[in-house]
Amino acid sequence: MKLISIPKDQYEEYRLNVIFDCYKWDPQFLDNNTLAKYVLVLKESEYQELVHLTESLDRETLKAEEFLNRNLKYARKLALPKKIYHELKKMKNYDSKKHIRLMRYDFHPTRDQGWMISEVNSDVPGGFAEASLLPLLAIKTLRLNNHYYSINFGEILAKAISKKVKKNGVIMFVHCTSYSDDRQVMQCIGDLMETYGFKSIYGACDHVKFINKEAFSILDGYETKIDGIFRFTPLEWLIDVKPKTWSGYFDTITPSCNHPIAIFAQTKRFPLIWDLLEKNNINLENWKRLLPETVEVKKATENEEYIYKPACGRVGEKISIREACEEDEYKSILKDVKRHPKKYLAQKKFHSKPLKSPDGKYFHVCIGSYTVEGKQAGFYARISEKPRIDSNAADIPVIIERNK
Repeated sequence: MKLISIPKDQYEEYRLNVIFDCYKWDPQFLDNNTLAKYVLVLKESEYQELVHLTESLDRETLKAEEFLNRNLKYARKLALPKKIYHELKKMKNYDSKKHIRLMRYDFHPTRDQGWMISEVNSDVPGGFAEASLLPLLAIKTLRLNNHYYSINFGEILAKAISKKVKKNGVIMFVHCTSYSDDRQVMQCIGDLMETYGFKSIYGACDHVKFINKEAFSILDGYETKIDGIFRFTPLEWLIDVKPKTWSGYFDTITPSCNHPIAIFAQTKRFPLIWDLLEKNNINLENWKRLLPETVEVKKATENEEYIYKPACGRVGEKISIREACEEDEYKSILKDVKRHPKKYLAQKKFHSKPLKSPDGKYFHVCIGSYTVEGKQAGFYARISEKPRIDSNAADIPVIIERNK
């Protein structure tokens, strides 16, 4: 695994092409540029290893979530929001053959343990354009020969959706419509689905109405039956919508990506029920090997070998890696942990192995490895000078170097 620099005299054009051709409309977070000046190159052997690990984890996750869906009593320890837990009984009609299952496992190279994962983005993983179009642009920009190639996540996902949604049907892309960074993710896949003959419409979660468990759009000017739902609004945000129009997502028979069954593995408290799952013959050996030891907050109090993570956290927010936090932020996290211990968990710290760039800088790497319908489907990677990969991290395309 190595970093290749994008030449300085080509970077600005590359950045403009990312904005206008690759759905990365605002490659900035506050004052930070979030588009890396490098390309991440995996050896063929590293790629194959990640494929194997990702698909092994996914098999375990799928078995675990379907077991939990049939045996909800075991899900109580996940401490899900009460509004969500009360809806879970509606998922008894869940049929994996009718819905599209998408996940992303976040891998980190470590100093002494090979690969470790920090989490699975089971509910609404993002990074679609970065995993589809950026690698192609990078190969073109660097004028690399056919010794290098990339995996086009968008095409894999589009083909999976096409198999389960009515031909030439209507797909509603459900997202938080006030955020342009959410819309760019949806527009990327929505435009692609239109090339497959589907009609894409874009709306908020309360623009969907459910009648006899089928989805209908009530969006002004787009009132119609929906043949497929692509949800990008996180479940824990969905439940704050009033009136209670979100409940129908749990038992709809309209093909969905992702179905709310994703919540079981999405919560970072998922490892706390592994013992219960294994007693019921759910094999989690890959999860146990690749995820750092995870315990209740009370079992790790004042132990600096552990970090605290919010159970429903996203994009690295509120993770107490001391060397990656400002002092005020670190103290604020610890204060919130003491006040709301059930909203957090403690996880043993691993030591990320930074990569050295051609210009002598060091970056920590997170490689998000997607699965679509159980098969590895590409990568979304980010790099940061700090060991915490959060909103300040830079997106970096991943390409693969063929064996010579």
